[in-house]
Amino acid sequence: MFHAINGLAGHVDAVDDIFEAVATYGIYFLVATLPILWFWPGPRPQRDRRQWGVIVAIASGLIALGVNQVISHLWDRPRPFVSHHATTLLSHSRDASFPSDHTAFAFALAMALFLVSRRLGIVALLFAALIGFARVYVGFHYVSDIVAGAAIGVAVALAVDLVRPYVRPLVEPPLALARRLHLA
Repeated sequence: MFHAINGLAGHVDAVDDIFEAVATYGIYFLVATLPILWFWPGPRPQRDRRQWGVIVAIASGLIALGVNQVISHLWDRPRPFVSHHATTLLSHSRDASFPSDHTAFAFALAMALFLVSRRLGIVALLFAALIGFARVYVGFHYVSDIVAGAAIGVAVALAVDLVRPYVRPLVEPPLALARRLHLA
């Protein structure tokens, strides 16, 4: 599957440019949705729900990256361009390929957004999948790296959402202060 997707690269410059941008900057687009979601106006119960979604998204993304670091140190899988002939559209470090950090982070954020808003979450999940596809397209990852990263991101977001009631008493006081200061 890697060669089928990566084999598409290098033929149409405009398409390559799009996938290069998504592979490199797509994650920032997802992160940029978080402050928008945090400050989006509405009735207090809706804002509270969205703000907790942002908190879950940030925690999930960071934990997913931590899980990935542990896995990549246990299983140091070389990147595709190191082990095989691959069309690489961008330069990249030769660190471990498995699992994909970008994809795990993107899916953690997207799943947390899905738990807050189905519509926004579906768009975010599709965009996270596009990020994963782009990482294979530019030659950075195998498909299995993407699938593993997506599974880690989704699992972590669901787990963080499950522990939210236990963490809520710790987070509510600073959140209440942020609301009084009009930061939430």
